[in-house]
Amino acid sequence: MEHTSTHPAADARTFILFSVAGTTYAAPSRQVRHIEMVDEVTAVPNAPPYIDGVVFSRGEVVPVVNLRARFGFERCPRDIRARLLVVEADGRVVGLMADEAREFITIPETAVQPPNASISGLSGNYIEGIATLNDRIVLILDVQDVIGAAPRAA
Repeated sequence: MEHTSTHPAADARTFILFSVAGTTYAAPSRQVRHIEMVDEVTAVPNAPPYIDGVVFSRGEVVPVVNLRARFGFERCPRDIRARLLVVEADGRVVGLMADEAREFITIPETAVQPPNASISGLSGNYIEGIATLNDRIVLILDVQDVIGAAPRAA
């Protein structure tokens, strides 16, 4: 971790970094309830193609959004590094299936640029910003847009 202050500056936010199809993404930590390994996902009939199904997580049924499918990448079998980021936005709780997630980081606002218009058009408006951290590019996810069309669990 680059920044270790216990009181992050007002112009910095904390994020959980995760990867999907070789790209690093960031979700605002305030929207991530917890991260867990996934054993089994129960398929649900007539779900959108990017919904893998539902899981029982900490006492509640949570729909699982496969981020590879949501972002238009080819699906691949889950391995031991795969993680479910259980997020909450607009009162909805949804699991985001990522290839891996393991880093908590503070990103200064000065490192974040708005996405280029051509990129945001292609990404389905899922990208809130693009951060450059040393030699890494991190796409900051708009969690609300990603889960916006996900069905609510019963």
